[in-house]
Amino acid sequence: MDSLVSVTEEARRRLGEARSVAVLTGAGISADSGVPTFRGPEGLWRSFRPEELATPEAFLRDPNLVWEWYDWRRGKVAACRPNPAHDAIVRLESRVPRFSLLTQNVDGLHREAGSQNVIELHGNIWKVRCTNCHEVGDNRDVPIQVPPHCETCGGLLRPHIVWFGESLDPDDIRAAFEAAESCEVFLVVGTSGIVQPAASFVSTAKRAGAFVIEANLDPTPNTWIVDVHLSGRAAEVLPSLID
Repeated sequence: MDSLVSVTEEARRRLGEARSVAVLTGAGISADSGVPTFRGPEGLWRSFRPEELATPEAFLRDPNLVWEWYDWRRGKVAACRPNPAHDAIVRLESRVPRFSLLTQNVDGLHREAGSQNVIELHGNIWKVRCTNCHEVGDNRDVPIQVPPHCETCGGLLRPHIVWFGESLDPDDIRAAFEAAESCEVFLVVGTSGIVQPAASFVSTAKRAGAFVIEANLDPTPNTWIVDVHLSGRAAEVLPSLID
């Protein structure tokens, strides 16, 4: 117990003194808001797996089917609200001179909570992109018209999500690695440490000299290289750590 208290206090002290912090979040923080894990059993819809629908090929073949699935997903996410972990990150950002939030989540809950400097690595389920003029815009319609069309050019809209087989935005990747390389403290929350390139941010920050804190229910492939691993739910661990 004394050891746990000491590492927690060290993590809290480092966060309190840092002038530059980067935070990486994954599905674990959204799970505390009730957001379903769409790769698990709750992600099944009409017997389809996400890997069968979240691809450019599936959209080209049947955009209506893909949009019906996303409409169902949007309805699930719309019922969720930011939790105390989201709120704690907002408070952390308000007091750190240089702050970056990198998230693998597409639910938009960080922005809803009030986070400002957010890099949404995999996109945002509440944004749409025109397949014709490529304009990106917000759309929070639930249900959404299937299929939706661009108000500017009439082109078919798609979810502004990075699908299987697609590359992440190079500007987002560059900004994320720059944040990991330049921060004093790197806080990683609720992510498995498996999905690339986000899984590499921890080792990048560590090599650059950052103090790395991991908060997750279970150990991850990155646990052995971090300075502090805090086991627990994000909504319970982060308020105590940050406040």
